[in-house]
Amino acid sequence: MSPSIEAYKQAFATTWTDESPVAHVRFVVLDSETTGFSPVLDRILTIGAVVVEDGEIRLDDSFDALLHVTGDVGPVDVHGVTPDQTLGGYEEGEAVERFLAYLRDGVIVGHHIGHDVSMLDAALERMGASVRLINRTLDTADLTLHLAQDGAFGDRTLPAHITLDTLADLFGVIPHDRHTASGDAFITALVFLRLLKLAARHGRTSLGSVVQEFVIADSH
Repeated sequence: MSPSIEAYKQAFATTWTDESPVAHVRFVVLDSETTGFSPVLDRILTIGAVVVEDGEIRLDDSFDALLHVTGDVGPVDVHGVTPDQTLGGYEEGEAVERFLAYLRDGVIVGHHIGHDVSMLDAALERMGASVRLINRTLDTADLTLHLAQDGAFGDRTLPAHITLDTLADLFGVIPHDRHTASGDAFITALVFLRLLKLAARHGRTSLGSVVQEFVIADSH
């Protein structure tokens, strides 16, 4: 096992619990731009992340990496990354190891974060690492749905499919640098701060109360 992977695993020797106050947790707000949606067939183009801690966005604790990708880079009109730009990027293994060193045991936050996690897990598998991401995750879409159920949005009806643009509009967040990894991570961090304020008003002040997956009840 590489020293970086071992150091990553050791970061969890003491870590957050369900009872940890939200204000004490190091949340790593993550976004990645990818060549497509298949963890097996597609690749990560860029990784962007910024920390939210104690009710603030920590711009001094951020991460940004462009990866070297050969072949098709996917929809350039969406993510804006051209094949030529990727030539100067990090090799996948190096980029992922750098990210793990930054991430440590932070709680990963993202909008529909499952895609980003599955892409990183696939990269770890290609590296021959004996570990997948073991961090706790928080999906801003799930937290929004829990808060809606709590009555946090009053009579306002949320759309069935909650996008990052939906939440940016809901909270008056201007979506600068949309569809770049760092830009989307920062937009998500701004949205997340507003969600945490609503969560606190509805008694969700512990980590366990904000990371819960939202499960749609079976109507049968």
